[in-house]
Amino acid sequence: MGARAAKASLKTDATDTADRQAAKAALQANNGIKETAVNPSTNGWSIEKSEELYRITGWGEPYFSINAAGHVTVSPEGDRGGSLDLFDLVNALKQRNLGLPLLIRFSDILEDRIERLNAAFAKAIARYNYPGVYRGVFPVKCNQQRHLVEALVRFGKPHQFGLEAGSKPELMIALATLKTPGALLICNGYKDREYIEMAILAQQLGQIPIIVLEQVEEVPLVIEAGRKLGIRPILGVRAKLSSKGVGRWGTSAGDRAKFGLTVPEILSTVEQLSAANMLDSLQLLHYHIGSQISSIAVVKTAIQEASQIYVELAKLGADMKYLDVGGGLGVDYDGSKTNFYASKNYNVQNYANDVIAEVKEACDERKLPVPTLVSESGRAIASHQSVLVFDVLSTSEVPSGVPDPVQETEHLIIRNLYETYESITVENYQEAYHDATQFKEEAISLFNFGYVSLPERARAERLYWLCCEKILVIARQQEYVPDDLEDLEKIMASIYYINLSVFQSAPDSWAIDQLFPIMPIHRLDEEPTKRATLADLTCDSDGKIDQFIDLKDVKPVLELHPLRKAEGKGQKAEVATPHSHEPYYLAMFLGGAYQEIMGNLHNLFGDTNAVHIHLTPKGYEIEHVVKGDTMTEVLGYVQYDSEDLIESIRQQTELALQEKRITLQESQLLLQNYERSLSRYTYLSA
Repeated sequence: MGARAAKASLKTDATDTADRQAAKAALQANNGIKETAVNPSTNGWSIEKSEELYRITGWGEPYFSINAAGHVTVSPEGDRGGSLDLFDLVNALKQRNLGLPLLIRFSDILEDRIERLNAAFAKAIARYNYPGVYRGVFPVKCNQQRHLVEALVRFGKPHQFGLEAGSKPELMIALATLKTPGALLICNGYKDREYIEMAILAQQLGQIPIIVLEQVEEVPLVIEAGRKLGIRPILGVRAKLSSKGVGRWGTSAGDRAKFGLTVPEILSTVEQLSAANMLDSLQLLHYHIGSQISSIAVVKTAIQEASQIYVELAKLGADMKYLDVGGGLGVDYDGSKTNFYASKNYNVQNYANDVIAEVKEACDERKLPVPTLVSESGRAIASHQSVLVFDVLSTSEVPSGVPDPVQETEHLIIRNLYETYESITVENYQEAYHDATQFKEEAISLFNFGYVSLPERARAERLYWLCCEKILVIARQQEYVPDDLEDLEKIMASIYYINLSVFQSAPDSWAIDQLFPIMPIHRLDEEPTKRATLADLTCDSDGKIDQFIDLKDVKPVLELHPLRKAEGKGQKAEVATPHSHEPYYLAMFLGGAYQEIMGNLHNLFGDTNAVHIHLTPKGYEIEHVVKGDTMTEVLGYVQYDSEDLIESIRQQTELALQEKRITLQESQLLLQNYERSLSRYTYLSA
């Protein structure tokens, strides 16, 4: 069975909880082999091959595709509206003095995601004759940017879409922003007296704040605050389910989860509220089994358990009206539609159907009214709406080509490497790899003992890389290669230096190996002949991306195009040298959830430029421009005053002038560059 079939076997069956990694290991058991990335055909490239290679159809529908010009297009309204050429859009924005990296937010995608989620629950409600309603809320923690939250509230108004706050600052955002009649304000997170009082008082503004009790210490605080204010709060409890999630956030549930009450603690809460004559305040049950739930089987198990807790609370006398299924609705980052952690084996309609059906069944059995269903889907709503575009600055390549013939007078180790290169064939490429590696190590050892000169060592290393290049060409054409050659693709990969900070713009890629689709946004009608990893601007070895989505598994390299030398009049494009090439744009997709707010200032690279685009009948309009941080701003974050810095440099130049170590012209140039840089973008300009 091939790898494609192995992965296909993990698809959408609700009972399917097999791990893709285990299936892959089983596939390769006793063979001593591992797979390499598919090498694109060299015979006539097409946009269809780019679609397959970058899997844009899998993760991008209905918003992203490739047009006949080989450019990525964006359809912000999905299959119900027009599209924009992303490459042309980026060039137009650059002409407006918006430099890369550039975060482009498509507000229409945000609206479309809200509509699709509500439509899925409406369809499920109709299908199962559910007599209740659905009221979604957006967890503010997912993306707290003001323009996004304001747009989400505006787009959510027809659906009475609410907000969820997980902290006091987020509660302050929600209280001031959410003005939709009938929309819910779910109050989660750690709470002190002030938090609780603000949430209770919000009822007097016409809002529906529901305080979710997640710690046993919060129960007496709520009881006391309600009595003090003379307002009966609306309360919920967050249950620690025995059902656990899957993937990176699977530990969000279970007996030792960070938040929530165990069943004994829930019963204790009921007793305390009853004793305070406030049991009718308890109206909501909430649970959360983790973010990015990849398997629908986990969703079904959790809702089954939660439904039983809900009906039991109603039986105990609580005035139950709401069941909040939390977050977890996944995003298919790799487009494989499997239960792999970067994918999901269900769609939004499957999710809504299972939630509605399970809750209705539990309530019907106990002859109880069904609850208003609430979900806190953040990732599934916000991920698609932003695209991060960045440019490639330069590349680092391993030696390639054909070696110069070896002379008889050259060192034996060099002659051995040349003979190895000449003898490489399909039949012996594995043995040749070990020979070349051994000879290279011997060359380094001889150099360390003074028996090989620096030019001779350089010649030996170049021959080694040329051997690896020839071996890799053969290995790419094999269905399987020996496991001792599995890293050869990555070893031989180019390094593409990108105008970006991974720590600022894709922190989950660095911190938890989260996968995001990354691909060029143009030249997609050309074959990408390079295999590369990405290195960012920071001086940190972790500032790189070397894991990329793939149909089979996670691949260590990304297929990219060679940089082309900028053409002048009468000049033909050639291989580029650093800073002399045509612009080459890459983009990271599906990063609209969590990445912006979790980014940090490693090496003082600040927020990127951001622009909000709205589709119009005549094309698009720019709703908002949010300029990225200047150097003065990021220096201020770490308590430096720009005027003090300038004055320090001025004093140093004056002293250097007096001691004749610098000319007046040089000192002025230094000061001008210093002051100009302070007012500019923290990233590199073209």
